[in-house]
Amino acid sequence: MAEKRDYYEVLGVAKSASDKDLKNAFRSLARKYHPDRSTEDDAENMFKEIQEAYAVLSDSQKRAQYDRFGHQGAGGNPFGGSGAGGFNINLEDLFGGDIFSSMFGGGRQRSNKRRGNDILVRHTIDMEMVLNGSSEEIELDLPCPCQSCEGTGAEDGDTTQCSPCGGQGRMRVRQQMGPFVQDVVKECRDCAGVGEIAKSRCQDCRGSGRDTQTETIRFDVPLGVENGTRMRMRGKGEPAPRGKGSPGDLFVELEVQEHPWFERQNSDLIMSLPVGFTDLMLGNTIKLPHIDGDDLVVKIPSNSSAGHTITIRKRGLPSSRGGGRGEVVVLLKLHVPKKLDKATKKALEQLRKVLSPKDIEARIRKDAEDRRTN
Repeated sequence: MAEKRDYYEVLGVAKSASDKDLKNAFRSLARKYHPDRSTEDDAENMFKEIQEAYAVLSDSQKRAQYDRFGHQGAGGNPFGGSGAGGFNINLEDLFGGDIFSSMFGGGRQRSNKRRGNDILVRHTIDMEMVLNGSSEEIELDLPCPCQSCEGTGAEDGDTTQCSPCGGQGRMRVRQQMGPFVQDVVKECRDCAGVGEIAKSRCQDCRGSGRDTQTETIRFDVPLGVENGTRMRMRGKGEPAPRGKGSPGDLFVELEVQEHPWFERQNSDLIMSLPVGFTDLMLGNTIKLPHIDGDDLVVKIPSNSSAGHTITIRKRGLPSSRGGGRGEVVVLLKLHVPKKLDKATKKALEQLRKVLSPKDIEARIRKDAEDRRTN
């Protein structure tokens, strides 16, 4: 069994640490290792160890006993079989309110008004819309408050205070974590955190407080928009629970459809262009249809090689940050036919005599022989 670490070492304080030092050290470590929030490895065990150390050292009598005997004193462990097992640390009191709101930016005051959830939908656009921009509209079935009960879920909107939470919307619950018992504040399940419940359930929405309506959403696609950009429609998301609070937002995520021959790299467009051997050797001018409506003129210089690139300026996509259009980069790729007729093969045999390097085998052999003799 692994030996327990010193409690002062666990909290990272000296043995002369004051009560304030201990409290500050525990608060800092609890934020870092709380299992519900931490991304650290072994966070749960670390949190238990931190709780155990603070439970002992924050009690003057137990601290004095620990300073004298350590983990194992005369007659066995002075803190019981589970170290500090059985001690109840009230994290809410220690952190001055709900542990999560205190740790992560909330205040002590709570409101029963809550915000509805956001909604995410995806909408596909093509490369031409990225180049020119577009005005889009889509029809969506979106949740809305029930008109009969105004989103409360109660018949005629008639509600009463929630008894389990006393209208607070939250309840303190005690839960076991290893050898410790801790108090946390959670949302009341009966009223969904609102503090009110229906006297009689609304028959139209069956108490949910929600309905669905078809709505036309209009938005503009900006020039040069990136794939995955989200357009935000404020207040078009889910209504607040029980009609208490503001609705969430609707996000439309734009997905740019892949182009059959262009690959996008920021505002540049890259394409692979298959050309024949004669095009590389003699040069050529090729006109291609482009997404901007005008032909893309690719001028291949003579004596080019497969793998060379040709850059055409200001024919790419507009930058989402302004500054004009990007480039079109054309990668030359040698086209090799799969089948050749006899006449073509005969012509290639004649070209081989002209185009192939002279005495290449003899020159390589001579070079290898010279290397061996030197």
